[in-house]
Amino acid sequence: MIQTVGNHLRRVDSLPSGPPGKPKNTEGLASVFSNRTSRKSASRTDSDNMADGEGYRNPTEVQMSQLVLPCHTNQRGELSVGQLLKWIDATACLSAERHAGCPCVTASMDDIYFEHTISVGQVVNIKAKVNRAFNSSMEVGIQVVSEDLCSEKQWCVCKALATFVAHRELSKVKLKPTVPRTEEEKTEHSVAAERRRMRLVYADTIKDLLANCVIQDDLESRDCSHMVPAEKTRVESVELVLPPHANHQGNTFGGQIMAWMENVATIAASRLCRAHPTLKTIEMFHFRGPSQVGDRLVLKAIVNNAFKHSMEVGVCVEAYRQEAETHRRHINSAFMTFVVLGADDQPQMLPWIRPQPGDGERRYREASARKKIRLDRKYIVSCKQAEMPLSVPWDPSNQVYLSYNNVSSLKMLVAKDNWVLSSESNQVRLYTLEEDKFLSFHMEMLVHVDTAQAFLLLSDLRRRPEWDKHCRSVELVQQVDEDDAIYHVISPALGGDPKPQDFIILASRRKPCDTGEPYVIALRSVTLPTHRETPEYRRGETVCSGFCFWREGDQLTKVSYYNQATPGVLKYVTTNVTGLSSEFYTTFKACEHFLLDNRNDLAPSLQTL
Repeated sequence: MIQTVGNHLRRVDSLPSGPPGKPKNTEGLASVFSNRTSRKSASRTDSDNMADGEGYRNPTEVQMSQLVLPCHTNQRGELSVGQLLKWIDATACLSAERHAGCPCVTASMDDIYFEHTISVGQVVNIKAKVNRAFNSSMEVGIQVVSEDLCSEKQWCVCKALATFVAHRELSKVKLKPTVPRTEEEKTEHSVAAERRRMRLVYADTIKDLLANCVIQDDLESRDCSHMVPAEKTRVESVELVLPPHANHQGNTFGGQIMAWMENVATIAASRLCRAHPTLKTIEMFHFRGPSQVGDRLVLKAIVNNAFKHSMEVGVCVEAYRQEAETHRRHINSAFMTFVVLGADDQPQMLPWIRPQPGDGERRYREASARKKIRLDRKYIVSCKQAEMPLSVPWDPSNQVYLSYNNVSSLKMLVAKDNWVLSSESNQVRLYTLEEDKFLSFHMEMLVHVDTAQAFLLLSDLRRRPEWDKHCRSVELVQQVDEDDAIYHVISPALGGDPKPQDFIILASRRKPCDTGEPYVIALRSVTLPTHRETPEYRRGETVCSGFCFWREGDQLTKVSYYNQATPGVLKYVTTNVTGLSSEFYTTFKACEHFLLDNRNDLAPSLQTL
């Protein structure tokens, strides 16, 4: 439902366009990797086999099916988004409580993109499962599908990611970890930690963008006679929280609050366009505190900005207990994007908004900043890897999302189940993976060095020329923060190309979140206006590569390198994979010697990890 991040719940992705096609191998590569030994062991347990088959069902999975009746619809005969949000929240909460074994409350929702409307008479099928449990919070993945009972057609309506917090009255909750079994579950479990990291810095991302970037507007050049004053769109409404609106602990359902918010936001949007608007997006938001039965909730909404074909509406929710109270508790704030669809289902042009001086102008400019961040999240974070350009422009406003995409792409590659052992030499293993448009390879070895030490030594790309002959020189262009840096890498010419290659690489490193997880160094290409392509070099690109380090024992580390080959190096990769060249093995063994020779260099630094 929330379209945030990654390829989660992929079976639903194929619903609008029919069954997904199988990845097709190119004719040349198909013969290269035939008759290889599978990485999966033949001695897997029966339960593991069930995990890959149709008989397996995630123990936290909850399904809800609802028939859309006239009482659930809006003036267009379509399911009200507010009603849908209540069903989504209830399904996700039940999934969270199934894992936690105690009551749970909604803490946050990621961005929600509504792809299709649902008509009266259709069925809404909602499925939710816990992707990962942290200390007392859980990420729950949700998928929503509409079903036409007459034609048997189904459509993916939306995806969602919600965070729930387990709550007991008398004791602190420590959640048991989830145990992923399928490839999809392993991917979601791994990437959930990176999504959590992104949520925690979301507020700072907005502040940094507003502080460091110039938000362009054309208020002074617009024709004021054709502008609608923002104050005309202002809405205020009060709701009394009754027992049907709350759970068994008396806390108001998060979905109920979201439904009330959607109602006042729709009224505000209608006052601008003088039509019936359609909600397309709800931006990531957090519940700041609970409300209970007996609370009065005051909901306020106003159109912050109107773009050519869409408008942003801001909604604020405050609570108070008694009429005499002067202090109100801030429960939640959210931003919703509406469009007005014409007879052809295409967005129509909207009137301009004239903000009030002061806070109104501030909200107007902040809406432009949020639109930019929404686009970054949607097209950098949420899109599939194959749909992304190899090199994405880097700037301070999208650094959080590029870093997220960098690490999550590598984690998704690592979680793949269908790696095939291609060859083994001198205790170095080479695996390959053919999938859709990409050929990937993975090298693995055990090194007698501390895991954190190996992580630190290979984190600094400036030292890579000491062991990798494919790196002639590496320059640190920018230290973005403690975990991310941008490098300019120069490599010798490959395959008879007269020009050497250069790369602009974003390196993102991550420490483990839990015991058993790896240290990660993720690498991908970006573009910088200060380092454009020059005639001296041929600009190379890497879409997904990096290292993972697993602790196998005291002073023993499994070092793995992954690379999703791009067309520019495909010939070189296949030459090594097929055994016609041993450069991969030579380079990886040189990496081992580098780690062993320098394992005592960084001993004081290990205390910080």
